[in-house]
Amino acid sequence: MVIDINEKTINLVKNPVFKEYASFYLDILKNFIEQVEQYGISFDKNEEISIETKKVLNRLKQKQIIFRNDDKSIYNNFISPACEACAKGIGSVTTYISLMCHRNCYYCFNANQEEYESFHNSKRDWKSQLKHIIKTEKNINYMALSGGEPLLHKQDTVEYFNYIKNYMKNVHTRLYTSGDLLDEKLAKKLCEAELREIRFSIKLEDGLELHNTVLKKIALARQYIPEVFVEMPVIPGTFEEMKQLIFDLEKLNVDGINLLEFCFPYNNRDEYVKRGFKLKYPPFKVLYNYWYSGGLAVSESELLSLKLLEFILDNNLKIGAHYCSLENKHTGQIYRQNTIYKASLKNTIFSNRDYYLKTAKVFGKDISEVISAFSKNGIEDYEENKEYGFIQFEPEKIKYLKGTEIEVAISYNITEKRDNMTCLRELKVDYTTPEMFSLKDI
Repeated sequence: MVIDINEKTINLVKNPVFKEYASFYLDILKNFIEQVEQYGISFDKNEEISIETKKVLNRLKQKQIIFRNDDKSIYNNFISPACEACAKGIGSVTTYISLMCHRNCYYCFNANQEEYESFHNSKRDWKSQLKHIIKTEKNINYMALSGGEPLLHKQDTVEYFNYIKNYMKNVHTRLYTSGDLLDEKLAKKLCEAELREIRFSIKLEDGLELHNTVLKKIALARQYIPEVFVEMPVIPGTFEEMKQLIFDLEKLNVDGINLLEFCFPYNNRDEYVKRGFKLKYPPFKVLYNYWYSGGLAVSESELLSLKLLEFILDNNLKIGAHYCSLENKHTGQIYRQNTIYKASLKNTIFSNRDYYLKTAKVFGKDISEVISAFSKNGIEDYEENKEYGFIQFEPEKIKYLKGTEIEVAISYNITEKRDNMTCLRELKVDYTTPEMFSLKDI
């Protein structure tokens, strides 16, 4: 067992050097939360939500729903193969023609993207981009077109998928759209371009007329596109509306629905405050500067998503249902940084659970006891850091410390590029002891 070190568990740590070291990361998290709350939106520390979430998770496990990617992704019946590939981000590329959109969703995070100012009113040279991808990327199996709204550029969209059809063999293609601009002529052309999968977003705040129009577009797509999905954020307080939508999609024989954890994109604060939303606490298992620009998870979205999965199970519906957490969006980045970049892995192991590079650390007065235990077992491959008062070694060697009362830190690390060099950066430490530790825990 490995225990998450947080403001409630920090007092488990008795070694004063270890405790001070771990407190440094708690201070970083505290400062991050204070900075976010300056936006005027608060974190939800209601423990009842966490307790209820754990109860639903346990029921889902008992009902044998499928948990994957270290429980960050949960699904029933069917999941798009593109979603499975997303966990590691290898062989999967998502691009856009432009970031223009005719919608104005308050939860949209497009403005957070690096190139937003350049492309929210113009188109990019997507053909040159595809040529570059073909030339530089190896083993691309999944290509997606997102936006903005791609169907604002119907001809470009069709040409995009035709280009992939002609120059990239055996690639699973998918399109993200609101569906508003889809018509039968376009659906036929996308079919001829061998578009494999289409994902519709549905905005529950739309009136009944718009809602029914999108359902008709989904039914149209079902006639021409092999795989049809709905992908949308799960907004707290919409349980009844979501249940009705799922019934509607079941009638249309839709392949699946991706239930996305709803996020605050660091803008439109007033809209979130007006609706009474608070942020999920803690915001991350491991705090880091993640590429995915969706923002911070909103409290209760995860709980509602899990309840919807249970609802689908209990009603024996055939529709595929996938809960994609915010944490699930991040794992591809961690995997890529920790496997593609070359780094010194001395005294470090790669975790196949969450893709962090992990090492074990022991602090202060316990160091001499560790060295003594290692010496008795002929172990010399460890590293002592006198500046911060710790010794570090591969977690597998914790077993040689059994029978002692030594406290051990499990360190989470990621590789980063700095000045054309690859560096190892520590992000977090957790707590364990030789008696409670198992390699399967990390």
